[in-house]
Amino acid sequence: MHIVLVKPEIPQNTGNIARTCVMTASTLHLTGRLGFSLQDRYLRRAGLDYWPYLSLYHYSDFESLYRFYRGGTFYFFSTRAKRLYTDVSYQKEDFLVFGSETEGLPGTLLEKWEESCLRVPMQKRIFRSLNLSNTVALVLYEALRQQGFPQME
Repeated sequence: MHIVLVKPEIPQNTGNIARTCVMTASTLHLTGRLGFSLQDRYLRRAGLDYWPYLSLYHYSDFESLYRFYRGGTFYFFSTRAKRLYTDVSYQKEDFLVFGSETEGLPGTLLEKWEESCLRVPMQKRIFRSLNLSNTVALVLYEALRQQGFPQME
């Protein structure tokens, strides 16, 4: 699986997501300007000693990543999407795309990929959402469950 973070801002979230990627044999793709340095001590601390095992790529923007993987299946996660994350059948090379902690995914991506937008159900009366690293883990493990947890014991 491929996890894509568009302009992540909080190093601890990215560190936790990196750790999840290592433990699930998933690749982490970061796009756009990051809200931290990849050398950030908080980022490294959250990922602990998992960094040598991480498949990590950084692109200047989402379009650069998409051009490189044109033809891949991309799913975009947003609280504004209509379909649930459990409504699709994930394949092992799919891309799960998540936005920044404060802004989510840009409206241009959501409009362009409307049919590929998914959401995790949450309380509607509370103007907040799940933590990014929790959401990534939840969606990724559903995708892996559907595939019979490949490469995992």
